Amino acid sequence: MSRLGKMPHWQRMFVIYGMAACSITGLMYLLGHQFQIQRSALGAHSILAAHGIAAILATLALGSVLPFHLKAGYKSKKQWWSGFSQLGFLAVLLISGALLYYGPEEIRDGVINIHWIVGLLFFFVFLLHTLIQKKQTTPN
Repeated sequence: MSRLGKMPHWQRMFVIYGMAACSITGLMYLLGHQFQIQRSALGAHSILAAHGIAAILATLALGSVLPFHLKAGYKSKKQWWSGFSQLGFLAVLLISGALLYYGPEEIRDGVINIHWIVGLLFFFVFLLHTLIQKKQTTPN
């Protein structure tokens, strides 16, 4: 197998753990705040703050992947659907996250819905992208 586009172990772990931490804290806050499941624990400001910090780390992880992994994936024409959908989802998540913090109050409810729906879509596609890659690189 070619090493083109293959991330070093530290970078792969940074991306996986960064995206997982962001997704898990976001899911926790979604369950507590939006769906009222253990609201006092899961909907707490500390969970939202953890999600914000994890989002910063996930953004750094994304930035570490963009120059090489994305270019190599584009050239190899493998996993385009999952790679580019993740990139699009992350762009929507970054913009909607910024709008939730800095945007006008009038659009907040709509942005909340967009943010959590796209967040769930991203998480599932990220898992598929990671698992498919793992399956393709595992020797038979």
